[in-house]
Amino acid sequence: MSTSNLDSSSSVSESADIPRFHHTPFYCEENVYLLCKKLAADGIARSDGSDLFVIFISNENKQIPLWHQKASHRADGVILWDYHAICIQKRKDSNLPHLVWDLDSSLPFPSPLSTYVSETIRPSFQLFSEFQRFFRIVHAPIFLRSFASDRRHMKDTAGNWLHPPPPHEAIVAEDGTVHNLNEYMEMSSADVIKSIGDDTKDDVYAQRLGVLVSETHLEEIFSLIS
Repeated sequence: MSTSNLDSSSSVSESADIPRFHHTPFYCEENVYLLCKKLAADGIARSDGSDLFVIFISNENKQIPLWHQKASHRADGVILWDYHAICIQKRKDSNLPHLVWDLDSSLPFPSPLSTYVSETIRPSFQLFSEFQRFFRIVHAPIFLRSFASDRRHMKDTAGNWLHPPPPHEAIVAEDGTVHNLNEYMEMSSADVIKSIGDDTKDDVYAQRLGVLVSETHLEEIFSLIS
């Protein structure tokens, strides 16, 4: 992921407060992949990751404002990403809030979903239409099997790195696919679900690329998923 006009600087704060989780600046998709694996391995999530969901946030213009981001140099932490990826943990106990794990956020880690929505997404903030955000919800077990990135999006035309890559090997999908990050990032308003129902829930658990929803349906769909 990369920043846009709202903040021209590209430096990112160190994640010293969350040292147990791997974090490479500007590689949120790989960070969230390893995060899901770590949460499952450490017993914070179910061992199969079935209570975890990966959320890609972007839009057709690749310009999405998010607040309380460590990469920002503004007091309110707002920045324009081309895309972002986070993890949401669904909790069965209705008395416990669903949790958002965002390694690039300055909010408490993790944060309750309702807090993250109000503070980071800020749906009450009136945005121009070109900044409206879409959310691709993918069940983590499917994501961990299917996602792949050879990091080609982080190289310029001469093959030089735009940002230093993570130290680990590039992620390859179980079926041998070496790169499909663009499929998760690409979002069209025509593909956004207009209403949430049982078929939406089924698609989240069955579709490789999950479902695409608007911010008005983000919390609603997590109240439906069991």
